[in-house]
Amino acid sequence: MPGYAPSEAARRSGFSLDTLRYYEKIGLLNEVGRSSSGRRVFTDDDLEWLVLFRCLRDTGMPIAEMCRYAELARAGEHTVGERQALLAQHAGRVEERMRLLQRQYDHLQAKIRFYDQHVRPR
Repeated sequence: MPGYAPSEAARRSGFSLDTLRYYEKIGLLNEVGRSSSGRRVFTDDDLEWLVLFRCLRDTGMPIAEMCRYAELARAGEHTVGERQALLAQHAGRVEERMRLLQRQYDHLQAKIRFYDQHVRPR
């Protein structure tokens, strides 16, 4: 299994090195491997987790919920229903946010059209 240096994991995930260290410290990333010299080595599995964390973070999931999801996933198959419910609840909040953003975007576009009509030479 290939291993990635922290800088490569940061580049691939889009997270900073500080964020990777923080995620490891709080247990979001579980047991990142170490080289014989003690440097962290990230696996493909770690990167898959980071892709999920990027999605959850970018869509506004609080860290505590991300930690809960990771905890459930590591607990095994018997938590599938809880994980699904957690993601479904988050998806509902994302949908609400998207509707709000669409309304705000429409308002901005209306203002731009208003100014277009007033700025154009007649």
